[in-house]
Amino acid sequence: MKVILPLLAPLLFFLVAYAAQPESIAPQNPQAQAAYEEIRATFDMVPTYMKEFPQEAISGAWQEIRDIQLNPTTALTPKTKELIGVAVAAQIPCTYCVYFHKRAAKFNGATPQEINYAIAVAADTRKWATFWEGSPIEMPKFKMDVDNMIKFLRKKKPAEMSELKPSPLVGDVNAAHKDMEKTVGIVPNFIKTYAAKGVAGAWNEHKMLSMNPKSPLSPATIDLISYAVSAQTSCERCVYIYSEFAKLHGATEEQMRETVAMAAITRHWSTFLNGLQQPEKDFQREVDQIFQRLEDRKTQLNKQISSRK
Repeated sequence: MKVILPLLAPLLFFLVAYAAQPESIAPQNPQAQAAYEEIRATFDMVPTYMKEFPQEAISGAWQEIRDIQLNPTTALTPKTKELIGVAVAAQIPCTYCVYFHKRAAKFNGATPQEINYAIAVAADTRKWATFWEGSPIEMPKFKMDVDNMIKFLRKKKPAEMSELKPSPLVGDVNAAHKDMEKTVGIVPNFIKTYAAKGVAGAWNEHKMLSMNPKSPLSPATIDLISYAVSAQTSCERCVYIYSEFAKLHGATEEQMRETVAMAAITRHWSTFLNGLQQPEKDFQREVDQIFQRLEDRKTQLNKQISSRK
């Protein structure tokens, strides 16, 4: 013991001296500082998850959010972008992102019905992604079926498309196959291999979600949501079918690029947030503060506009 104590003395002295030093502050990255100032100007605060993101990369990460997600002049409307965000977040799953994108969607005018519909479309897309990946038909055959469906639908008139009714139409596999042939021209091979007892219900759900003219979302928006979900689940077949249907319903190339970008941004921040593990109540409180301030700004702006009229 007498031998050990003299050896420990220098170490103890070092630890005490180190503990007595004031906490060192890492030099602020100038680009990070500029990003924080922009974030604060936008949200009236810098949320914790952005403070915790590496300073070396926060400038670029913020720039992408600013120029795509928060940009009101993109090819996609702000509401559509946030519906894509909440749909992607819901099936990752990321509770942090779901909370943020729901608030953002509501802020941009989405109704509860539209938000729930977007999530249901994501669920239906994920279901078919699971089946097609688990029971894969060869890609050339899959594409051929999709192409034949698109050709058939291009020949249909708008009035014919409006004939769909918002109630279940079929009760068994044979009736489902007949209805598919009537609706999309063929019974796709990638449907024929589905469990026979489940075909009718699966078809009714998909048809009434994705092909219903009385849906609260436009056909293009529904397809873009499915396309976004497909892109980040790495389902090649899903990406093909939903991108083709999106084009059929009038989605532009830039809208499709922005759709994939929104899916990527959502997945990016879901990864960081899930890894950061900020207490959810703290995260939600900060998000609530952000959108309360944004709502206040919107109210003030509307008042100013009204006073000028």
